[in-house]
Amino acid sequence: MARNCSNHSADSLVDTVEPSPWVVRFAALIPQSGEILDLACGGGRHSRLALGLGYRVVAADCNILGLEDLRKQKSLEIVEIDLETANPFVPGGILHGRIFTGIIVTNYLHRLILSNLIGALADDGVLIYETFSGGNERYGHPRNPDYLLRPGELLETARKRLQVIAYENGLIQEPRMAVVQRLCAVNSSPDGLATNPPYIAPL
Repeated sequence: MARNCSNHSADSLVDTVEPSPWVVRFAALIPQSGEILDLACGGGRHSRLALGLGYRVVAADCNILGLEDLRKQKSLEIVEIDLETANPFVPGGILHGRIFTGIIVTNYLHRLILSNLIGALADDGVLIYETFSGGNERYGHPRNPDYLLRPGELLETARKRLQVIAYENGLIQEPRMAVVQRLCAVNSSPDGLATNPPYIAPL
């Protein structure tokens, strides 16, 4: 993984080029009409997946060396930003005012930008999020609670403004043992509030 930043993702699951099965499962729900934001993209495994599916992609991270082979892709915009020191969504931020039909985040948590992240989702846009949860400290990095979701935190954060399609919270075996929360949600209700109970899929 190319990233070497202050958050936990640099030493997360494994150095893999394979996209997350959770992202693969729900990527096709993202409307083709706009752009996908691959936030904290690392080596770009999900940017590559989205490009292969015909989407236009904005890949953002503090270390973009792993994206060098993609620079000639006309459907890709590469944004170098340290999310820990600069909120890209606030006025003056590099992504301020931009709206995305899909947002993908994996192996990354910075609570200060979560609300702004959801606010950058277009009507009918899809959020696909997967990262580490409390209990992961028993199996490896990250162990810092700042980088671990609290029980049900991802679900509660999303359902305040989005329609939750699927959610999981538990122990996974591959690519290594880890405790994660996973969510797919759509900005589909007229007032921005989820009105139906989520589909909570089994691990």
